[in-house]
Amino acid sequence: MNRILIAEDEERIASFVERGLRSNGFVTTVVGDGENAYQEGVSGSYDLMVLDIGLPRMDGFTVLRRLREARVTMPVVILTARDSVRDTVAGLEGGADDYIAKPFAFEELLARVRLRLRSDGSGTADANILQVGDMSLDLRTRRASVDGRTVELTAREFLLAEVFCRHPDQVLSREQLLSQVWGFDFDPGSNVVDVYIRYLRRKLGADRIQTVRGMGYRLRTG
Repeated sequence: MNRILIAEDEERIASFVERGLRSNGFVTTVVGDGENAYQEGVSGSYDLMVLDIGLPRMDGFTVLRRLREARVTMPVVILTARDSVRDTVAGLEGGADDYIAKPFAFEELLARVRLRLRSDGSGTADANILQVGDMSLDLRTRRASVDGRTVELTAREFLLAEVFCRHPDQVLSREQLLSQVWGFDFDPGSNVVDVYIRYLRRKLGADRIQTVRGMGYRLRTG
């Protein structure tokens, strides 16, 4: 079971990430400042770190640099509100393995975490493909196919399809879908889920995603 260190000083975001990772089978530890992030990071107790750049006491860039100087090879996914090219390049050149900007959808973060753990030798190639009936999603290329036919999905459509494929035949509420696909800043009164369900039905098949009245939606497997 993979252990993940979450270095994030915004309590709401840290809780959001921790709940999501734990629900997907990861063991998590949360720290709220750079000094503790570094101390935990060099302990050798973790398989991956989710690292916020804007940490107090020691910023994320410094934490990352010191970890790499200490020859810590653990994968690091940078999580930050900074989304400029300069910050992206600085993070990657400083030794980060991936980079995701806030606000973010949890499924996107989850996909990046899983990819980095597999790249580190802890998974198999089959884990890159989600297969439900005649529909498959390739998590590396972000491509979908139905009955052998490639289907073009937008980034958000792909994330929504991925959530359904990870929970086949399970009823998912609008609130669950909003949280996992649109992230921690979602509006609970939004109808965006219903809109994107219509998009997916047009592309994947009208009967593939079933409406369960008063409860949510379900991806049918048969």
